Amino acid sequence: MDPRLRGNDDKVRRPWTTIGLALALIPLLVSAAPPRSPRIVSTNPCVDAVLMQIADPAQIAGISHYSQDARSTSIPLAQARRFRATSGTAEEVVALRPDIVITGPHVEPATIAALKRMHIALVQYPVPDSVTESATQVREIAALAGHADRGRALAGRIEAAARPSPATPLPALIWQSGGLVPGAGTLSDDLLRRAGFRNMSAVYGLKKWDVLPLEYLIAKPPRVLLSISAAEVGEDRLTSHPAVERLARRITLAPYPVRLMNCGGPTIIAAMARLTQVRRGFGS
Repeated sequence: MDPRLRGNDDKVRRPWTTIGLALALIPLLVSAAPPRSPRIVSTNPCVDAVLMQIADPAQIAGISHYSQDARSTSIPLAQARRFRATSGTAEEVVALRPDIVITGPHVEPATIAALKRMHIALVQYPVPDSVTESATQVREIAALAGHADRGRALAGRIEAAARPSPATPLPALIWQSGGLVPGAGTLSDDLLRRAGFRNMSAVYGLKKWDVLPLEYLIAKPPRVLLSISAAEVGEDRLTSHPAVERLARRITLAPYPVRLMNCGGPTIIAAMARLTQVRRGFGS
């Protein structure tokens, strides 16, 4: 998983506000004449992806600089480049004069203090660990933006795309650079299960996010290996090892783009489409 998105296993404690408080502020923010929706700055690419689908473009005062990088964006670059980008510093964020800042689990203390002094609401979201949690976040972000109906619609599309498959679970593993593997309790694990796979991580005794030695993979190979490297650079140095190549009849190597690993929200729809496509290749 992309290190910039990885939070602690414990849920994030919002430093000086809560989602409930931020939601309560919205009527005050939009009560002045003429009524307007709140201006929002996002410093998290996953939040950016949600805002693109539930907020009016005029509301989005700034997005994360990660969304304007082809290696890390979760939205089309052409779309991302229509908006101001920020690295999340206090000076950049305050200068954009937002009503609400929505971000991920890690925010610099100086930024938190500056937003508090300026009476700018701050809402933080952890990386979701399940489709259910992600759909809830989508609804909450949409409510913050003043478009709860759009949030319900997007969450409904996500839940429909992630409807569990009745297929017999097929042993699989998502393999990232260096052998990093998502285990139980991660969004990737939930998506694998819903698409008709059984995450082999637990079989190897791995933690929530852990590194799988190549020897373990060779000793007990999964039926499907979803390779990030194969999708990004066309080859995977570890899985091209002669010992792994000899297992070609037992392992199907399927490219899996890293952008499908980075976020929940609307990314779930694309991730489920890819996983379902791979699973269909093996029948029921």
